[in-house]
Amino acid sequence: MQRSIHSISSDYTEIVRRLPLRLRFAYGVGHVMNDICASMWFTYILVFFHSVLKFSAALSGVVMLIGQVADALATPFIGLQCDRNDDFWLCRYGKRKTWHLLGTVGVVFSFPFIFSPCIKCEGSHQWAQLVYYAGFVIIFQFGWAAVQISHLSLIPDLTPSEHERTELTAIRYSFTVCSNVLVYCITWAVLHITSDTASNSQIGPKDAPHFQTVVIIGLAVGAWASLIFHIYVKEQGTSDTTGPQRRNTRSVGTILMDIQFYKVAGVYMPTRLFVNLSQVYIPLYLHDYLKMVATSLAVVPLTMFLSSFITSLIIERLNTKLGRKVSYFIGVMLGLTACVWIRLGNGKMYTTYEIYPVSMLLGASGSVMLVTSLGITADLIGQSSDSGAFVYGAMSFTDKLSNGLAVMAIQSMQCLSDCPAYYRDVIIYACGGSAVFGLVMVLLMKPFVYDDDDKNSMISATTNSKIIDE
Repeated sequence: MQRSIHSISSDYTEIVRRLPLRLRFAYGVGHVMNDICASMWFTYILVFFHSVLKFSAALSGVVMLIGQVADALATPFIGLQCDRNDDFWLCRYGKRKTWHLLGTVGVVFSFPFIFSPCIKCEGSHQWAQLVYYAGFVIIFQFGWAAVQISHLSLIPDLTPSEHERTELTAIRYSFTVCSNVLVYCITWAVLHITSDTASNSQIGPKDAPHFQTVVIIGLAVGAWASLIFHIYVKEQGTSDTTGPQRRNTRSVGTILMDIQFYKVAGVYMPTRLFVNLSQVYIPLYLHDYLKMVATSLAVVPLTMFLSSFITSLIIERLNTKLGRKVSYFIGVMLGLTACVWIRLGNGKMYTTYEIYPVSMLLGASGSVMLVTSLGITADLIGQSSDSGAFVYGAMSFTDKLSNGLAVMAIQSMQCLSDCPAYYRDVIIYACGGSAVFGLVMVLLMKPFVYDDDDKNSMISATTNSKIIDE
């Protein structure tokens, strides 16, 4: 009996403890195209439609709301379909990778049109142009959701180890940060080098070709990254339900009856609100409140994501040593410190020097909170990886819908003439409030309860760690 246990443990070790570096790298770059497009979407969509296309603030918010609602509606559907074992010929490529491929194609053929003037309708009424852009936004968001859900749901498929799942999530987030850094570097280069106007000019209609250039370069990089992912990541089959790799399947009804599911959603949703709203409104805060030059719209977000990248290198160790709750608490404290600094900051000293440590705090905070919340989501899935896509889809549904409604509400209440500090207050109270809400939900969470099969898998993982140490 003891010999049998050691034999199983040895096989399990090969699966859990020895994911090759090449596989980790290939998995990490599989979301780069999505990350590049998301960076453009959240950072520059309102700036592009309001300052370049001259849409009203409310109508610019409608564009984002359409995208977020489309994404929110697509994610549960994609999650359910991505979990299905289908005999359709294309699905033999892998149920996760098939959706990833379809989503990639949708993104490539829709996103460039969003950051371009309306073709043959540039002089039309803004509502007519809105219909034109809405079609491309919906296609893009469906494709984006397909890539996101299929990529996330591969994590439980690749390894049942909690620590290795956290590491894959951290690797994934590291490439997310790198993608954002790349976008801001390209944007800075395009705005700084190709612009013929004065260096202190702000964003305007003249910059439409510059945004198109950034999008094309970003999509080219993303296409190469996606190709690497599809070549080197081999999706494991799910037909084998015996042995140490056996997966436990929970129905959608069982998941929806689990109170922990809603608590995890209560952590993931405000975390995404904090990250996304800070990304959306930092450029508008710089442009409309601080009156900083156009290049600052790339340099400050770049600083924020460089900080995120550095922080992402230690998140896995932070979660392992201190646990989920303490790690999330640290992230929230960093974010609240940044919000207080933004409230107190003003004057030349602030815009010249202090804005950069503030952006670093925001970046580090978002990094810790997001990776930890994704780790909590993976903990909820446990060994039931066959329902992983639905869980990630449901989490994304709450994320996208809340973000869309929040941005729409914020844009509708805009009052720049009477409230010059409007976007500053949005960052302070909307982002700060989201962080506090997420912390409360984390503190209310109880340890996850696993069934006997999940416990046996975890015992095996612990046994393997001891064997390796010996």
